[in-house]
Amino acid sequence: METLNNDLFYDILRRLDGATLASAACACAAFCAISKEERVWEDVCSSLWPSTKRDDVKRLILSIGGFKKFYADCFPLIVNKDVPEFRWKDYPEYSEEWAEAEFYGDYDELENVSPSDFVSIVDIKYKEKTICSKVIWGIPNANVYNGWFSDCPFRIDLFSYSARDDDHAGEVTLSVSDGLPPVTSIERERKEGKLWQELRDGIKLSWIIVNSKAKQAANLSSWCALDGQRHWPTNQDFLLHFGSIVPAKDILPYQVIKCIITMKFRVTHIEGSGSHTSLNLTELCMQLGDMEGAHVNGRNSLFVLKEALGCGRSKDYNLVLKSCQSYSKVQSEIKEEKIRHENRLDTLYIVGGITAFLWLCYYFCKMG
Repeated sequence: METLNNDLFYDILRRLDGATLASAACACAAFCAISKEERVWEDVCSSLWPSTKRDDVKRLILSIGGFKKFYADCFPLIVNKDVPEFRWKDYPEYSEEWAEAEFYGDYDELENVSPSDFVSIVDIKYKEKTICSKVIWGIPNANVYNGWFSDCPFRIDLFSYSARDDDHAGEVTLSVSDGLPPVTSIERERKEGKLWQELRDGIKLSWIIVNSKAKQAANLSSWCALDGQRHWPTNQDFLLHFGSIVPAKDILPYQVIKCIITMKFRVTHIEGSGSHTSLNLTELCMQLGDMEGAHVNGRNSLFVLKEALGCGRSKDYNLVLKSCQSYSKVQSEIKEEKIRHENRLDTLYIVGGITAFLWLCYYFCKMG
């Protein structure tokens, strides 16, 4: 190997994925030296996230520490092992005033975190083919001092409303030529589910959030879909859910919340043998939801996003899945306990009403 030119080594290493490149760097001093070069990691990032090829995104990545740091921050998925077990006494009913005082903080604190600090870098692949790359600077239509954004549910839409309209052709389209199985009829697809299976297994999503002020970045998506719904809300719609469990300690009472990324495809064309089957991506959005199923408002979402950029990571997708399953289990237990609690209250009200009625009857009988 000492007789070979370093340019040859560089040409080989720049074609590797990030994990293989990191392993190769441990093999010898020559590989280690090459693996420290930013241009090698730039190739790795542009291959994995095509949106990083943009000049403005390149400048952003360099400003927060470079491509090697960006890859190290964004390739591993967010894993939160601190999903608490359900104990009803830990989740008391709390008044709005108490929640405001204890968790939401002061508006002055928001001077340290602003919607303009965040950048969304989104890449969607189907069977390793990039079908969409978008970058959103800041949080659209958000103003931290605007009461509408602060108090309303937080949501980032990758597409505008017009792109989700039924009459719109759609910015992202998949067809049989991309590898979709042909569909001869929706009725047959409902029975066999081949299109749904291919879509669920083939779509990969990366939603990277960058805080330009804090110089941090993280991938809030789970790469593969966590779950989904087919034929919702219509027979021609397919819904996929991605996301992660992120910390909300000292921000919200439940300590952890779920980043929910929703992707919806619609069957737009079926003809004859199905050779012209096509799908349009009609919706892609990100929201933050708490354990009671409520969406977090804009003010608290800024704090949560900032906190998420510093939490633990792992390359093990199974750990991500386990974290989300633990969260869903606790969420279901909370909902069930709330229903039981409400039923007990209803029973007490009924018993109290009957008791009061009997006492009134007794009183009038005595008076009569």
